[in-house]
Amino acid sequence: MRGAYAWFMTGATIGTFAELLDLAEEAMRPIAERLRTLVFEIDPESVEVVRLGDRAATYGVGPKKMSEGYAYVLPYSNWVNLGFYRGADLPDPDGLLEGTGARMRHVKIRSIADADTPAIRTLIRAAITERESAVGRKRE
Repeated sequence: MRGAYAWFMTGATIGTFAELLDLAEEAMRPIAERLRTLVFEIDPESVEVVRLGDRAATYGVGPKKMSEGYAYVLPYSNWVNLGFYRGADLPDPDGLLEGTGARMRHVKIRSIADADTPAIRTLIRAAITERESAVGRKRE
């Protein structure tokens, strides 16, 4: 149910992925689209909520950003952040994760090739597993 939870949110501007792409630099749009596709390839049941005020799309085991979200796609001018809400808790053998927050980490994706590395798939899978475990939901 991609983006179907707008009724759940309050005080947020919920939109579509196409609207998010409209806000992004043209050169970053294919990278953002590839990351979205990658998330859905790995987790076809992912719940997508696009928060235009955040300029990001969240992917999770449910619609709640901080408690059910495991990743987000956030386009910038020269890269797209693939962020992880509990990134500080994820294994990162390739040392890709950046950030100094208590929980959140991100990877700066600068090309389609960067998005398609096995390490990115591994991080997404680890984030899904972490959120499923935390919320007590194992999905098929």
